[in-house]
Amino acid sequence: MAIVGTFAIIAALAPQLSPYDPLAQDLVNRSQPPSRGHLLGTDRLGRDTLSRVIHGSRLSLSVSVGAVSLGLVSGTAVGLTSGYFRRWLDAVVMRIVDVMLAFPMYLLAILIMAILGPSAINTALAIGIASLPRFGRLVRGEVLSHREATYVDAARAVGASDARIMAVHILPNILNPIIVTSSLLIGTAILVEASLSFLGLGLPPPTPAWGLMVNDGLAAIRSTPWVSIFPGMAITVAVLGFNLLGDGLRDLLDPRLRQGR
Repeated sequence: MAIVGTFAIIAALAPQLSPYDPLAQDLVNRSQPPSRGHLLGTDRLGRDTLSRVIHGSRLSLSVSVGAVSLGLVSGTAVGLTSGYFRRWLDAVVMRIVDVMLAFPMYLLAILIMAILGPSAINTALAIGIASLPRFGRLVRGEVLSHREATYVDAARAVGASDARIMAVHILPNILNPIIVTSSLLIGTAILVEASLSFLGLGLPPPTPAWGLMVNDGLAAIRSTPWVSIFPGMAITVAVLGFNLLGDGLRDLLDPRLRQGR
């Protein structure tokens, strides 16, 4: 939580924390190693690496959180509907989800980005669509285990509608695994976004995206390693933070794990 909170603060205060404009070029001071004037050095165009890493945190977190939110809302709706009504609807929807799950998340996101074109919104949309089947499968499984529960039968007995049963009775009881999965998928979304940017399919240059920065420094990795190393470290720490947060939330929200302590 401390790692994620730190990145959130950096992203929120990026303009105030950045010592330089992340897009400003200074060809006189290009490819400079870390120094007092540029704490993380400069790239081949003289842009301050620290400023670009700071602004990259805002882009990476906003795209990743937005993408997972899209996948969460759409996947939860699909899983709730499919698991509750079952029959032909469940068969049709789950076969579509199975087809989507047959594609690795990276490959599905690359395919969607190749169709939509590079932009921040399209990147979030591609990752959100790629994460939809994971939420759909998870929610459907949870709904199947709750739809025959006593409290659902009681709600039906007093005349509650199907929509009310799903939204008011079942959904609050399956939130714990959804929250944990969301946290873990944000870390995955950061990796996917960085990979898309690295391949030139994500955020377009000169956007200060972490994946783009790693790619920019790749050609001169021996002479100016800091250009790739520092954004790569940011990606690693951010993903680690969300993975640790997801593990912590799982331990906190799972009563079986709490009883075992």
